[in-house]
Amino acid sequence: MIPHLISFLIASVILTLSPGPDIIYVLVKSMSKGKKAGIMLSLGLVSGVLVHTTLVAFGVAALINQSEFLFSLVQLLGAGYLLYLAYSIYRSENSLSLNEKTTTESSKKLLKRGFLMNVLNPKVSIFFLAFFPNFVWNTSAYVEIQLYVLGLVFMLQALLIFSLVAFSAGKIANYIQQNKRVLKIVKWVQIAVFVLIAFALFL
Repeated sequence: MIPHLISFLIASVILTLSPGPDIIYVLVKSMSKGKKAGIMLSLGLVSGVLVHTTLVAFGVAALINQSEFLFSLVQLLGAGYLLYLAYSIYRSENSLSLNEKTTTESSKKLLKRGFLMNVLNPKVSIFFLAFFPNFVWNTSAYVEIQLYVLGLVFMLQALLIFSLVAFSAGKIANYIQQNKRVLKIVKWVQIAVFVLIAFALFL
């Protein structure tokens, strides 16, 4: 159990730190509206993870109850999807846009926006379906609980990282703008994580 959770935590931290739309939006919002706005947006984004975790938990549990073969098939399809994501990242540019129009938004509105951004993105559910089952440590019992534990770990580390980004938005933005090589390093680390997890599934 512990080795699975440690591996999951390391992979989750690397993926959360990579320059995806969520962390970039938190960075931009914190720069333009302050750390409070960034934290409220972060809470909304992280709370949406619970919805995706629920969908994955009961979906994966149902597959395991029906057939170990179907579960293995989902894992292999997930591995293929992770390789596709790695290739997509490889083809993407090493760029980061920090521009946003200035608007006035309440904390409640930011919380709601973050939640909806996460929940209404079907790619998140697909990613979780490909990512989470790889770290289930016992497929014979309490699969739903195990996936909820993974979801909670993912939520906590994401909230911590997003909050740190919100508090350090100005410094982070300046550093990234002055050190373009950072984006390239993060890009290749993210590719490596996806590929390693995918090949671990194939093997």
